[in-house]
Amino acid sequence: MACPAEGVWGLSCDPFDELAVKDLLALKKRPVHKGLIVVADRGEAFSAVLRTLPSSQRDAIAASWPGPNTWLVPHRGVFPPWVTGNSDEVAIRVTSSPALAALCRAFGGPLISTSANPAGLAPPRQMWEVRRYFGTALPCMPGAIDAAGKPSTIRRASDGTVIRV
Repeated sequence: MACPAEGVWGLSCDPFDELAVKDLLALKKRPVHKGLIVVADRGEAFSAVLRTLPSSQRDAIAASWPGPNTWLVPHRGVFPPWVTGNSDEVAIRVTSSPALAALCRAFGGPLISTSANPAGLAPPRQMWEVRRYFGTALPCMPGAIDAAGKPSTIRRASDGTVIRV
């Protein structure tokens, strides 16, 4: 399903459904080894990976949410390899997007959120751009992105290194 996230339209699915994730990756022409971002509507959804972090890291993460701040944390086997790719970390975020948060609540847990564009093309900022990329068969949740928004910043929790601005 396509859904407006903080700064661009995204594609979402159940992170624990291998077939759904592989279908999403095929749609985007994205290799599985790169890993994906997992989003939720509340921080408690990530308690299994956050509880083992030092309190200073947990505090920094909590202070940045909800919002366009994605953190790389050790996945500790909580998330499957089709989500984490070739990494010992998983990218997690508590979304500030009303539509994406509502989708997580309706689903009952965290979801994959990756930009709704084929690899190498610009992420869409309007639903019509999603339709241009993927046609009308892809379900799109109504809503809009934050007009001033951008894709989330990605940081490593262990040392604060910015991976993507």
